[in-house]
Formats: sequence, C-alpha cells, structure tokens
Amino acid sequence: MRVMVIVKASKESEAGALPSSEMLETMGAYNNELIAAGVMLDGAGLQSSANGARITLQNGKAVVTDGPFTETKELIAGYWIWQVKSLQDAIDWARKAPSDGDSEFNLEIRPFFEPEDFAEVASPEMIAQEQEWREDQIRKAPKASA
Repeated sequence: MRVMVIVKASKESEAGALPSSEMLETMGAYNNELIAAGVMLDGAGLQSSANGARITLQNGKAVVTDGPFTETKELIAGYWIWQVKSLQDAIDWARKAPSDGDSEFNLEIRPFFEPEDFAEVASPEMIAQEQEWREDQIRKAPKASA
C-alpha cells in the first residue's frame, strides 16, 4: 500500500523559517531509517505558499491566484511517499517522526488509489496500462547512491 504523508504547514513554515541544523540532522536520521526499512519512496519539503500559485479551472478557463495563501491549516509544508503494509503501519512510522518540540507538527496520511481500485469502472486494459505506466516510471527513476 502506498500512502502520502502530508506535513501540514505552520505559521513558522509559512513565514519561511528554516529548521535548525539539529532538526535537519534528526530528520535525516529518520529518513535514513525509513529508507533502510524500504518504506520511503520519496519525500521533500516545500517552500512557503508565498512562492507558489493556485490555478482554478472553471468553465474552460484557468484563473491563477498568486500566493501567499491565508489559511495555513489548509497548506502543506512537505510530504513523504511511503510503501507500507497497512494504514496502521504508516501510523506507527508517523508516530516516530521527529519534531522540534517548539511548535505543532501535524501529519496527515492518505492512501493512494491503485489501478485495481478502479476495477468496477475501468476496463482490464485501462488498469493494465496504468500499471505499466507506474512500472515504467519506477524503472526510469534515478537510483539513490549509497
């Protein structure tokens, strides 16, 4: 099961505050643990919404709204993509996530749809095509150096 673990934004992250060097080291150790366990597929921090934009597609037109965005609770500051056995497995890993202790650190876990989840509405050919696309992306992905 693949899940996205969403790191929710905070007032500090939206202000562009960078983590301390100690927090970066602690997070690096945690990421290494995830990688060694075969859990972490990808992950990154995101710049504040002031450096982003939202695109709303409505009635065939795109409306662009530049950041920053005011509702911090609706924003994300980073993410991980994990391969886990179950939602409970993801929760167990998330409980180990480091936090600096000075601010609130909120995570949200959301399972990905997998091609087979669409068996009731997609043809077997469409499901096979989606699976092939994903396998092709895995083959093309850069390999991490040790």
